[in-house]
Amino acid sequence: MTEWKRSGEWLELPVPNPLWKPLKPGAIEELAAILPVPRKYFLRLASQGLIRIQDDKIRLHAFPEEKAAFRPEPYALGILYEDDFCLVVNKPAGMSVHPAEVGQSGTLASAVAFYFESTGQACGIRHIHRLDQDTTGAVLYAKNEWAHVLLDEAMRDKRIDRRYVALAEGIFRTKQGSIDEPIGKDRYISGKRRVSPSGDQAVTHYRVLQQMKKAAFVELTLETGRTHQIRVHLSHLGHPLVGDSLYGGSSRLFHRQALHGEKLLFDHPVTQKQVIVHAPLPQDFKLLLEEVAAL
Repeated sequence: MTEWKRSGEWLELPVPNPLWKPLKPGAIEELAAILPVPRKYFLRLASQGLIRIQDDKIRLHAFPEEKAAFRPEPYALGILYEDDFCLVVNKPAGMSVHPAEVGQSGTLASAVAFYFESTGQACGIRHIHRLDQDTTGAVLYAKNEWAHVLLDEAMRDKRIDRRYVALAEGIFRTKQGSIDEPIGKDRYISGKRRVSPSGDQAVTHYRVLQQMKKAAFVELTLETGRTHQIRVHLSHLGHPLVGDSLYGGSSRLFHRQALHGEKLLFDHPVTQKQVIVHAPLPQDFKLLLEEVAAL
């Protein structure tokens, strides 16, 4: 990709061909040759005069000032990765990614809004994926519409690799495998999911990293992103997560499900270079591993 730089609300890059004429909406193909182009987005920019050729530069209004749709709330976020297009934060346990109802406070969205405000960034809040309230780990955000369109597309096309680690009960007879079972809503308990023939396709891959006497430290990757997918699938396999009382796990040693989003791998939406982000295990999870290993 051609080298670019940010100038305020504009992205600038050199004109690759001095014979180019002022851009019209139909010039999308020329731009696509040097930038990953979400077609509808760029056509709209071009029709509004927000893609321009000035001297020897192409200028795109890629970073308009935006107001966060959530009330900023002070919180010391753990920033794992950031540039002009992407933000990855380390979500703590007990915090919802997004409000479940109007006016809900204490969410990751409000913490991110505060971070943007306190660092002078006028960005909207656009999460690309979610984690359950009590699951910790890396959450990816797009910082503008351009990145949002491309990252959403990458998520739909299964080009964002999310890797988790978990502590699951019992001894795994098979140390590596896949769980391909559809997941649907539980008809009896609101908010709960279950394996159901009428549910949506769900595929989880697992690998045992360390087998202990009463539990296993497991790495998991997802092909799909169903609600509670890892929790439902491991419970169905007979290995509920430690602490996950909703799906049959014991809460004697841990007060929440022992699940952590440990790694994200994705191609940057604009540079197309691979980004690998690690989220360190939270302290309570580390102590749990030590305690279970000693049993």
